Amino acid sequence: MLTGATSLQAADSKLVRILAFGDSLTAGYGLEQMSDSFPAQLEKALKAKGHNVVLLQGGLSGDTSSGGRSRLEWSLAEKPDAVIVELGGNDALRAIDPAITVDNLRAIVKRIQQDGTPVLIAGMMAPPNLGRDYGGRFNPIFAQVAQETGAPLYPFFLDGAVTVPNLMQGDHIHPNPQGVKAIVARILPAAEKLVAEAEKHLAMSVKK
Repeated sequence: MLTGATSLQAADSKLVRILAFGDSLTAGYGLEQMSDSFPAQLEKALKAKGHNVVLLQGGLSGDTSSGGRSRLEWSLAEKPDAVIVELGGNDALRAIDPAITVDNLRAIVKRIQQDGTPVLIAGMMAPPNLGRDYGGRFNPIFAQVAQETGAPLYPFFLDGAVTVPNLMQGDHIHPNPQGVKAIVARILPAAEKLVAEAEKHLAMSVKK
């Protein structure tokens, strides 16, 4: 049986496996090299900070929150130590009722938490062309889920890229490699906190 410092050292040395669970923004749509994708660039950035991590690619282009909910169990079979949930963008593009999106996101986060796995919610904002009414109903749902579940929220996944034309692909929806780099730089502090929570959970598991 491991005790005290020994168990903590074992947990510190253990690889933290983070599932990036999302849509095309996670999958790396339009990028020529998967090394430029969000999971790959975030893994590189976390390792540069000294973290022993691997990012698991769980992105599916075109996926909605309903699609994510339906494939969640399959993705969790990888037994990740932490999960970043990046879904909802396609719901907005299709003008899906935000009540449906918030129900799916709530269910996804709660299911992940059932295993004691830390979750980071990556928020999204509705495109302005959908109108003020839709945006007013859609944009707050990520904070709502975070409040209800206690999961931390990174307010806007595309922050740092979407308003800078030369960081986006020609469709103005998906970031190019430099855009992904900008996104990673903004979300990195939140990702480091997620890693810390996963390490705590691993340490508790070792003690048991």
